Amino acid sequence: MKLIGGYTEEMRKSIENVNKTRSKRINEAFPHMTMEERDKVLKENHPDYKTDVKRALLYGENKGDIVPEEIANILESYPIINPDEIDLSKIDYDVGVLIIGAGGAGTAAAIWANYSGVPAEDILVSSKLRHGDANTVMAQGGIQIADRPEDSPLIHYLDAVGGGHFDNIPELAKALVSDAPTILKWHKDLGVMYDLDENGNFMVLSGGGTSRFRMHSSKDYTGLEIFRVVRDEFRNLNIPVLEFTPAIELLTDETGRVAGAILYHLETKQYFVVRAKTTIMATGGFGRLHVAGFPTTNHYGATMDGVLMAYRANAKLRNLESTQFHPTGAAYPEQIVGLLITEKVRGLGAQVLGRNGEQVCYPLEPRDVEASAIIRCCNNTDNYIESPTGMRGVWLDSPLIEEIRGKGTIKKNLAAMDRMFQRFGIDMTVDPILIYPTLHYQNGGVLHDERCHSSIPGLMIAGEVSGGVHGKNRLMGNSLLEINVFGRRAGIEAAKEINKVKVGKLSLDHVRKNTLTLDSLGLKEKRYAPMLLPEYRSDIVIDRLVQLYE
Repeated sequence: MKLIGGYTEEMRKSIENVNKTRSKRINEAFPHMTMEERDKVLKENHPDYKTDVKRALLYGENKGDIVPEEIANILESYPIINPDEIDLSKIDYDVGVLIIGAGGAGTAAAIWANYSGVPAEDILVSSKLRHGDANTVMAQGGIQIADRPEDSPLIHYLDAVGGGHFDNIPELAKALVSDAPTILKWHKDLGVMYDLDENGNFMVLSGGGTSRFRMHSSKDYTGLEIFRVVRDEFRNLNIPVLEFTPAIELLTDETGRVAGAILYHLETKQYFVVRAKTTIMATGGFGRLHVAGFPTTNHYGATMDGVLMAYRANAKLRNLESTQFHPTGAAYPEQIVGLLITEKVRGLGAQVLGRNGEQVCYPLEPRDVEASAIIRCCNNTDNYIESPTGMRGVWLDSPLIEEIRGKGTIKKNLAAMDRMFQRFGIDMTVDPILIYPTLHYQNGGVLHDERCHSSIPGLMIAGEVSGGVHGKNRLMGNSLLEINVFGRRAGIEAAKEINKVKVGKLSLDHVRKNTLTLDSLGLKEKRYAPMLLPEYRSDIVIDRLVQLYE
């Protein structure tokens, strides 16, 4: 197969159409969809509205809720441990605050717990992989913060709630936007290198579904830059972290209060019993479940462990019927299919185009609407472009950015994107890039209040594992904000909480009860979870390995 500048000859023919129409499209504003048009494109194309990929939960606090099959399968799984084989009398770690998850939310929670008076040695952070192997460092486009005279937290709130289809918990959305300026000051004081203009003022861009320019960024490495600085602060405070040691079950006491967790070391296969006065769950999302068969932007460990552990302990969940599919995942080349093409590309002016070079939709609709319009184009029309492996997609006209904002804009503002495509011989300053929606974010999760308390005493929630902050759809830039706002709130609240708590006798009785309930359901297939890490090898490869090591 002959490639010309990274593309096949057939794809090149379509790119010629893109190039021919560019000068006309520079001044061609594609109209926003009306609310009726948005509703129609969502219901006809978005996976959230496809009943054939969902079913009702059979047990628990959310029994009867209709959720994707992949989520139901996890929540209706048997535990991977036998509670009778765990010696709870031997306590390996006894701490005031246990934080499960070492991404942005967990790291921020640990720092703010320490700021609020909890000694570093009385905090323990559990990380499934290395500290920072999380979706946080993969977030590219920016963080939404209302800090300009023409903007306000109130306007930010209206954008977030409108984008969430008015299904956000109002108190959580209010907390999100109200604390944003505090987070920006904290980041500035720590040394986060946000993009600044020649006068030292924050540079801001627009995001899909927003009514103001409030997206602060650090090129297209925003999550990585924020986490770099926040993790340095964490390490300077000497807070302990256990790497490659995920939690696999929560512990409770005789009152039903969460009282710590069972940790499992991935390399040594050891179990650790952790007793804690307060436990903060910050385990992130579920991208590696590949809901509805979509590829994902998520890191390798994003398998919904925290939601499962909380549900087994009788926590209430919310909005797990809703999954965010980012409109622009890479659709070519095959090696990067599903990886994120940041919304900042569209924020800088790139348009979404069909194979003849005409616009498919307004480029900055809310994410679920934008994704639905692209899915409709690829599934219900012949206006798509097909990759050599049969992947359908549409063009994102990245060279238009250079036409609008001047030569060098992409290398200056989209260094990560430029580097990713240059590896495969594609120059996004010259040629468009092929995109298709990719699974990006867990909109729902464990229900909590504005102080981060879940429905179970002793368990607090922060970050993507939570449900209710974003409603049925998250706006771009509100995830990096969420992990900082609610990580901070959880840490502060945990510091207050531990002075009031006395932990009782440790127990895994809730796990035993779950097993009995699952037995009574007569499930056709026995599954075991948490998954911890997804399995991508074929059955043939696994069978060969089993035979080799038996």
